[in-house]
Amino acid sequence: MDIILKNSSDEPIYQQIVSQVKAQIISGELSVGDALPSMRTLATQLRISVITTKRAYEELERDGYIENFAGKGCFVRNQNTDFLREETARQVEELLAKACTKARLGDISLEEMKEMLELMYEGNENE
Repeated sequence: MDIILKNSSDEPIYQQIVSQVKAQIISGELSVGDALPSMRTLATQLRISVITTKRAYEELERDGYIENFAGKGCFVRNQNTDFLREETARQVEELLAKACTKARLGDISLEEMKEMLELMYEGNENE
C-alpha cells in the first residue's frame, strides 16, 4: 500500500490517507481480504501521529471500505460492485464540475470541452 502525503495540500493528512486507500481499493490495487498496515506501522512509515492514522482507518471503516478485527488488524472489506461504481462516478462528477468551472472562466466552449474529453478518454484507453 503506497501512500504519498503532500504537505502543500489543503486536504488534511488523514483525508489524504482515506482518499488514497479508497482509490487503491476501487482500482483493485488492494483486494478483498488484503491486510492494511497496523496504525502504528503506517504512522511510523509516514512519519505522522498514530491519532491521524486511527482517524483515517475509522473513517474507512465507517464508509465500509475496511473491517477492523480486534487483535488481528484491518482488512479490505468485500465491496458491492454497484457501490464502488457509484463512488467512482461521484468522484468523476466532482472533478468534471471543477473542470467545467475552469473552462467557463477560461471561455472554453462546451464543444471544446467535449473534444478534449474525447481525446483524453481515448488516449487513456490506448495506454
